This record gives sequence, structure tokens and C-alpha cells, in this order.
Amino acid sequence: MERPAWAPRSIDISVPSVSRIYDYYLGGSHNFEVDREAARKAMEFLPGVPKIMQANRAFMRRAVRYAAGQGITQFLDIGSGIPTFGNVHEVAQSLVPGARVVYVDHDPVAVAHSQAVLDGNADAEVVAADLLGPQEILASDGVRRLIDLNRPVALLLVAILHFVEDVEEVRAAVRELRDACAPGSLLVLTHASFEGVAVAPERAEGFVDVYKDIRNPLIMRSREEIARFFEGYEMVEPGLVPMPDWRPDTPPEDEDPYAFSGFAGVGRTA
Repeated sequence: MERPAWAPRSIDISVPSVSRIYDYYLGGSHNFEVDREAARKAMEFLPGVPKIMQANRAFMRRAVRYAAGQGITQFLDIGSGIPTFGNVHEVAQSLVPGARVVYVDHDPVAVAHSQAVLDGNADAEVVAADLLGPQEILASDGVRRLIDLNRPVALLLVAILHFVEDVEEVRAAVRELRDACAPGSLLVLTHASFEGVAVAPERAEGFVDVYKDIRNPLIMRSREEIARFFEGYEMVEPGLVPMPDWRPDTPPEDEDPYAFSGFAGVGRTA
């Protein structure tokens, strides 16, 4: 298998990666045949999965616009993935010149691409770190340089928490990040769930099994379980809802049924 020029030497291009599979769903070009194969297998069970990813991105952009409208000028996006059009820094900086954005990801391809995209942007940076190491994230040069934790921050955990199996471990990381941010900070979150999925449960299970097979288990949680990630936050209207229902720009009834898989919400600390 030939290694493309953009692929860091350190990565094993024979192993699928969640962020590169996601890139493929969104029509990106920074993925390998092994990622495309896993994605196609997943889509045999859930053909509308690209619609779910598009709804996820659209919610993220609406939430960033909301945060900017609330006067928030700092964004910490953990599990940011491979940059695609309409990323956090593009939305935030178009609304608030000088808005500061730090992306965090542990995938070397996502980090390498973010560095290339952000080259020359003094107000945005990428940090190579893992959600489960909140102290490492908070102590990183990028966060220390760009994020003032004494002022409100929008913390984005978009389509990442469902890749952590140990719910107590992930809750502890979310709490630690919440406690590090100033009052008035926002948590922007999406999470996969079987609730609302537009196919029979056994088909959805088949989709989940594909991720299990590539050793990146996808943990589907209930709305009630997802709501617990917002402990210590006051929910912003309309609360924790299917992605197209969160402050939509267009009528939700026009959305593809697949877009209603999973939940999205924004919370604010007092």
C-alpha cells in the first residue's frame, strides 16, 4: 500500500481510524482504502450514516454561532478530527475576529492536517492529546497560549464521548474540564444513541459491530445517560434533543430521517 505524501510516517495505514472514516462519510479525501472499506461495511447496516455526520456538523456550526452570540470568544474542541469546510475556527472567526480556537485530537493524521490548515492563523492551534488526559490538555502550550480559563470558554465534545467505553472515566474527564473553565462557560455535545435510529435495532447493532471489529467500540447510550454528562450545567433551550431539533435554521421536518439518530445539547455553567 502506497503511503500518500500527507500521511505522517508514524501512522500504520493498514489500520482503520475513526477520524479518517468520519472524513470519508463527509466526502473528504484524507482517508485510506482500509478506512473506506470499514465505512462501506458500516453503511451496509446504516446507509444514511453520512446524513447523521452532516447533521452533527450542522449542529456544531449552529452551536458555535450561538456561543459567539453569547459573547464567547474562546473555543476548545476536543476530538476535533480532520479539518473539513465550516470548521469551528472558520465559523467563530467569521463572526468574532480574533476568536481563539484550540483543537485537540490524538489521531496523527488529524493533527497533521489541522497544522496545515491553521498555518498562519495566530488565533488557532492544534494540540496532540487525548480526552482522557484533561490535565495534559489544559497544561499544553496551545491552551496556555490561547485560552484564558478565567473567562468563559465553549468546550466542544462533538461525536467523541461515544468512543469511550468506561462511562465513569469519561464522566470524570468531562467534570475535570468543566471545573477548569470559568463560570458562564458552555459545553457543546453530541452523542450516538439507538434512540431515534431510522432502522431496525438488529441493523443498528450490525453498524456498531463494525466499530467493534476495528477495535474502536461505539458505545450507544440512552438520552438519560447522555444527559448525565451535563451535570453541573444548566441546559440551554431546547435542551438535549435530536440534532436537527436544536435551534434549527431550516424546518426539521425537511431533514432526512437518519439525521435524528443521536442527541445534541448545549449547557452553561452558573
